[in-house]
Amino acid sequence: MMTQLQMLQMFWNDWGNHNLDFYKVYVQCGAISKEDYKTVTGQNYNIETTIGA
Repeated sequence: MMTQLQMLQMFWNDWGNHNLDFYKVYVQCGAISKEDYKTVTGQNYNIETTIGA
C-alpha cells in the first residue's frame, strides 16, 4: 500500500499534476506536513499565499 506522500509524488511526477493548490489542501487538512509539501512540489509551503487564492 502506498503512503499519502507516495501517492502525491506519483501525481506530481508521473501524472503531471502541478497545481499547487491541489497539494496545499492536503497540508491544510493535516494529511501531509509542510515538509512533505516541499518534498513533492519543491517549494516551501506558505499559508499567506493560500488565503484568498
